[in-house]
Amino acid sequence: MPTTKGTKINRLLQTWPRGTVATQAWLSTQGVSSNLARWYVSAGWLVRFGARAFLQAGDKADWRGGLYALQSQLAMTVHVGARTALELQGLAHFVPVGSSNLTIIVSDKSEHLPNWFKRHSWEATVRHHALTLFSELPPDATTQLDCGGFRIAMASPERAIMEEMSLTRTNADIDYSIQLMENLSTLRPRLVQQLLEHCHAIKVKRLFLWSAKNADHAWVSQLDPTRIELGSGKRQMYKGGRLDPKYLITVPQQEDVPDV
Repeated sequence: MPTTKGTKINRLLQTWPRGTVATQAWLSTQGVSSNLARWYVSAGWLVRFGARAFLQAGDKADWRGGLYALQSQLAMTVHVGARTALELQGLAHFVPVGSSNLTIIVSDKSEHLPNWFKRHSWEATVRHHALTLFSELPPDATTQLDCGGFRIAMASPERAIMEEMSLTRTNADIDYSIQLMENLSTLRPRLVQQLLEHCHAIKVKRLFLWSAKNADHAWVSQLDPTRIELGSGKRQMYKGGRLDPKYLITVPQQEDVPDV
């Protein structure tokens, strides 16, 4: 029996990327039952990371290794999103004060993260949002973050800026999203068009189009606004701002529009 267990753990370790968490759900697909996982812990091959979650002995994992398990083993829609996706793709020239250790992960539908992920003291402050922002997502709205030995799903810049705008609650949030838009001169108009057509949030679409026009990006001219539903009526977004006559949202006074 020990020989059989030893052979199985060797096969398991060969398919398990270092720096990642293994869930019991995934271990079961590899022929490792919960009882056998406990035996591996007692034998010193595995270390408990939380309820139904494990690390290889001598290994450690950050939030990326945890997110890998959520995506590849539990088939969750959660991904690196919003400002974090833009920052990791080199599209944020600065990080707001107090946000340097903030990591935003986004789910495309209502889903709950397992307790081992939520309760772990990651080195970064990980904030999870379930947005249900799009009715449909083109394949190229997702890219991959290379973590060295494994990869995790991350929002493309076109999708990430819309996620960021959906999370705005204060003037400072809106200011930062406008600054981020200033950096996005190379967005793909075809993908932008698709995402705007499938986006549920009227405020996101209006703020996106206003800030892109304000940034004077060349790709804006390639969009077809007649296919984008912008709703009706005014929207109060920026407190103390002015009403933009085209998109009917309050935006910063012209002298207050943040510079990059």
